Amino acid sequence: MEDRTLLVTAYWRTNLTMRQLAPLFGISKSAADRIIDHLGPMLALQSRKRFAKDAVLIVDGTLVPTRDHTIAERSKNYRYSTNHQVVIDADIRLVVVVGRPLAGNRNDCKAWGESGAKAAVGKTPRSPTVDTQAPDSSSPTANAPGAPLLKGEEEDNAQHRKVRARVEHTFSRTKNYKILRDCRQRGDGLHHAVQAVARMHNLALVA
Repeated sequence: MEDRTLLVTAYWRTNLTMRQLAPLFGISKSAADRIIDHLGPMLALQSRKRFAKDAVLIVDGTLVPTRDHTIAERSKNYRYSTNHQVVIDADIRLVVVVGRPLAGNRNDCKAWGESGAKAAVGKTPRSPTVDTQAPDSSSPTANAPGAPLLKGEEEDNAQHRKVRARVEHTFSRTKNYKILRDCRQRGDGLHHAVQAVARMHNLALVA
């Protein structure tokens, strides 16, 4: 089991092909593929069901380039990508919910509801980032070119940057796993890969 788990995590981390990965573990390509398909979903992050009474969550969307064009669309990164809504706990910075993948050209406001992330969070207070474009989202104040911001507006913008930085740092760390740069998984395999990387991120933070 230890070797199989290492194989799966090595695949997520390096995004090697089965032809490259299998010889490292002394098995066939088909055996490596079966292990990833079987064990990957077991290691995927499960959405948290309950939250602390004073918990505040931060939600934002990220794009994952993928070769599964049945669910991907060309997005602002000019590649076929999927949109993933990710929710983190504002205090401990752990990923608590990962929405199902949607087309990469989907607006974050719509993706928030359609991905299932909104339903998973329920009524827990959240701090949406500017990318969600939701009516209750927080966004920085922008004045006309050359016009200075008021003192209160500058403080609000600074606070917004601090909140946004937490989820952006999460995306930066998770994308050290190269499978999120060019995912070859299809269907549920893509969703499980993103969930699994989120779990690896959480384990690294608490280790």
